[in-house]
Amino acid sequence: MSRESALVKNTIIIAIGKICTQFVSFFLLPFYTNVLSTEEFGAVDLLNTLVGLLLPIVTFQVEQAVFRDLIEIRHQEKEKRAVVSSAFFSVCLQCLVFFIIALLAAPLIQNRFLHFLAANVIASIFSSLFLQIARGLGNNVSYAFGSFVSAASTIGFNVLFLAVWEMGAAGMLLGTLLGNIVCAAYLFFSLHLYKYISLHSFMSRIIKKLWEYSLPLVPNAISWWVFNASDRVIVSAALGLSQNGVLSAASKFSSAYIGIYNVFNISWTESVALHLKDQDGEEFFNRMFQKALGMFFGMAAGLIAVLPFAFPIMVNEAYDAGYGLAPILILASLCNCLIGLISAIYIANRNTKAVAHTSIIAAFVNIAAHLGLIQFVGLYAAAVSTLASFGVMSLYRLYDIQKRYFKIQIPRPFLLKTFAAFSVILAGYYLDTIYLKEAAFLLAVLYAWDLNKDFFFLFWGKVKDKIVRR
Repeated sequence: MSRESALVKNTIIIAIGKICTQFVSFFLLPFYTNVLSTEEFGAVDLLNTLVGLLLPIVTFQVEQAVFRDLIEIRHQEKEKRAVVSSAFFSVCLQCLVFFIIALLAAPLIQNRFLHFLAANVIASIFSSLFLQIARGLGNNVSYAFGSFVSAASTIGFNVLFLAVWEMGAAGMLLGTLLGNIVCAAYLFFSLHLYKYISLHSFMSRIIKKLWEYSLPLVPNAISWWVFNASDRVIVSAALGLSQNGVLSAASKFSSAYIGIYNVFNISWTESVALHLKDQDGEEFFNRMFQKALGMFFGMAAGLIAVLPFAFPIMVNEAYDAGYGLAPILILASLCNCLIGLISAIYIANRNTKAVAHTSIIAAFVNIAAHLGLIQFVGLYAAAVSTLASFGVMSLYRLYDIQKRYFKIQIPRPFLLKTFAAFSVILAGYYLDTIYLKEAAFLLAVLYAWDLNKDFFFLFWGKVKDKIVRR
C-alpha cells in the first residue's frame, strides 16, 4: 500500500469512529443550550477546561511518548510489553499521588463539583493512555471504535441525565466521567492489554526514556491549555459564568471544525513520523501538506459562510451575543490546523523541546492580549487573543522548521486566492445584507471546489475503480 493510500485509509477508519459522534454532539447543541442555563453551561465548560489543564501535569504526557515508541517496535513483542507495562505502572503511581493531593485539598476548596473534577481527570488519563497504545500498535480500528464508544456513551448518558432525570450540570459531568470509563474498559479488553501489563516487564530505564521525550511536552500542553482554556478562566472571573457560557456556545462551531482536523492529524502525525526519513520524504511532505491546506482552508471558508444561516437554528437566542465571535474562533482554529500540520516534523525528529519553546512564546501572547483587551472589547478579547496567539505561533513555527529542516512550499496563487475569498466571506458575515451573505456562500463553495477538485476526482476515481472490480 502506498504512503498516500495508507494516510487516506487510516484517516477514513478514524473518521468513522470520531466524526459521526462529534457531529451528533454538535447537533445536540440546541438541546444543551435549552436545558442548561448560561451559568450551568459555563460551569460545565470551566470544569472540563480544568480537567484539560491537569491531565498533562499529572501524566507528564507519557501517553504521547508511548505512541511514539510503539510505532518503531510494533513487531517486537518483548519490547512492546516493556513499554506498555512501564507506562501503565508509571501512570498508576502518578494517579495515586494526584488522588492523595486532591483529598488533602478538598477541605480547602469549597466546590460541589470537586469530586467530579478528580474522578474525570483519572478516568480521562486511562482512556487517553489506552487510546494512544492502540495508535502505537497500529490498531486504528480499535482506536476509532474506542473513540466512538467514549463519545456515544457520553452523549447517551448526557441525554438520560439531562432530559429524563433533569440533573443539570452534575448530570452532564457524570455523563463525561462514565463515557471515559466505558472507553477505557473497552480498550483494556479489546486490545488484550492484560497480556501486555506485567510487573516483570516494568523497566525504570524505559520510564526514563519515555519521560525524556514527554516532559518537554508538558509546558507545550499547558501552553495549549492557555490558548484554548485560559480564555474561559479569565472570562469567568472578569465577566461571569454567564458570559463564559456564551463563549462556550460560540466556540462549538470552531470545535467541530478542529475536531475534523484532529481526526486527520492522528494519521498525519503517524505518516510523517514513518516516512519523513524516506529518500523522497521532503517531497512527500510538501505534496500532502498542500492537499491538506486546500482541504482545511476550503472547509473553514464554507463554515464561516454558512454560519449566518445556521447560528440562529443551532443556538438558543439567549446565546446570541456569541454570533460575532464564531468566525474569529474559526480563523484561530484554521491557524491551529496549520500549526499541527507543520509540527509533525518536530515529532518525526523527536524534537519535543522545540515544540515546547514555540508554544510557551505564543501562550504569553495569548494571555497578554486577552488581559490587555478585555476592558475595551469585553468578550471579543477572548477570540481576538486566541487568533493572535495562534497566528504568531504558526508563523514562528513555519520559520523555525524551515531554518532547522527544509523549505515548506506554500504556492503564491493559493495565498492570493485565499486572501480575496476570506475578505469577501467575512464582509458578508458581518454586514447585515442577505444578498451579500448569499454571495459569500456561493464564493466559499467555488473557492473550496477550486482548491480540492483534483483531490475529489482522484478520490472518486479510486472509489469507482473498486466498484467496477467488485
